[in-house]
Amino acid sequence: MAIVKLSTLAAGESGVIAALHAEDELYHRLAAMGFRIGKRVEILRLGRFSGPLHLRIGTTDLMLRRSDANKIDVAAE
Repeated sequence: MAIVKLSTLAAGESGVIAALHAEDELYHRLAAMGFRIGKRVEILRLGRFSGPLHLRIGTTDLMLRRSDANKIDVAAE
């Protein structure tokens, strides 16, 4: 399994969160949304023109800015 940035995954791909490289405020916001090391995340859709990512963590669907997704490392499956 290769470690890549979450923002580089394509629609339909998934991975396991390996690391969060975010400042405290963003780190706590991501943790509150369910982003924790070891959790599986799936890309459902990609926003057009570098728009947000539509993700699924467990049973929760959410949208995340690409700039925030660049701070999350995942082990691609």
